[in-house]
Amino acid sequence: MTGRDAPASAPVTFAVVGGFLGAGKTTTLAALARELTARGRRVALVANDQGDELVDTRLAEAAAGWAGEVTGGCFCCRFEDLLDVVTRAVEEYGADTVLAEAVGSCTDLQATVVRPLHRRYGARFRVAPLLTVVDPARFAAIGRAGEADLAYLFDRQLADADVIALNKADAVDPALSAAVRTALAALHPRTPVLTYSARTGTGLPALTETLTAPTPAPPAPDAAAAAAPAAREAPTPAGGPGGRIAPAAPAGSGDHAGPAGPGTTTGRNRDLVIDYDRYAAAEARLAWLNHTAEVRAPRSAAGFPSARWAATLLAELTAGAALVGHAKVHLTAPDGRTTKASAVGDGRAPAVDADGGAMRSARALVNARLVCPAAELDAALAAAVRAADAAAGAATSAPAQPAAFHPAYPRPVHRLPAEPPPR
Repeated sequence: MTGRDAPASAPVTFAVVGGFLGAGKTTTLAALARELTARGRRVALVANDQGDELVDTRLAEAAAGWAGEVTGGCFCCRFEDLLDVVTRAVEEYGADTVLAEAVGSCTDLQATVVRPLHRRYGARFRVAPLLTVVDPARFAAIGRAGEADLAYLFDRQLADADVIALNKADAVDPALSAAVRTALAALHPRTPVLTYSARTGTGLPALTETLTAPTPAPPAPDAAAAAAPAAREAPTPAGGPGGRIAPAAPAGSGDHAGPAGPGTTTGRNRDLVIDYDRYAAAEARLAWLNHTAEVRAPRSAAGFPSARWAATLLAELTAGAALVGHAKVHLTAPDGRTTKASAVGDGRAPAVDADGGAMRSARALVNARLVCPAAELDAALAAAVRAADAAAGAATSAPAQPAAFHPAYPRPVHRLPAEPPPR
């Protein structure tokens, strides 16, 4: 019996959090980890990315007692890797709660992550409701960006949710927040919407209760396997565009299968109708870049202003971009001080989330997801580094050139349909 299959004295709470890039998922998970730790939980965080070298993992390490990552693909395509990381969190750290942040371009998590864990490892894990985090400003802007496929992906993330978590209550005009809530209620009337701020903690206790409230016990692992054999899984595409995962509902049945009818949310008890060709096309619109470098202050004993360097780089990198998923910079000085800045576009200036002050040297980690060809993102980063060096009196070198890429076609390991309602 492997560690992942071994019985536990009490099921480990596992919560996966989704939502589009820039929604504030990492900040949300860090805030939830602190809240749950204060309540006596042993919390582990798991980051996820199409590449490696993640800013989010650095932030998770600072927020929780244990942090891991699944890289090289989303949770659905790296399901076994996810299980291995979660098992390590339980066995090495004794975690009783694992919070996992899905890639911001990922959807269909109910069928590919939540249900497989619930049915196949139900004795080991209590799978919490799926949260989809939303930035109200991004919700209002996504339809105006001229990116129909990305708007479709955004909508499918909302439709997949058990709970929609409307973030950034501290930074968004209350009128906009109210308008977005009204729109969400019309689009997904059966899905609860919770408004909160991950930065200030407003509304966070209610979000925490959503994750920790009791849920019905899943079937025993053997019974679950018998009820959902591999043949019942929806087909996965054999190769690139043109091989799609068929919807689990009849054509023309609306956005969702099952008794809820058109225009309502799916949740784990109803199937999401999704065109995987269009899903893949949306992901492929984004260039994905993770890059490391060394930044030094060759002409100043006091060091270079790290926050200025980070904010300048992000402002230059995102200027003129058609759509910014997110861009993040994390600087770490030899003495452990850190500076972190982020940008989400939509006319908003980069935010300095932590300022470590002047640094003589620092390791810089840049994560960027922008709508543009990969080669353009590489060139944009090189120009942004030059501008940041000039603004901060720094000199930057890197062991390798930037190497942006576009995500591959999503091929989930599992895709389980919803259980039919009891007769």
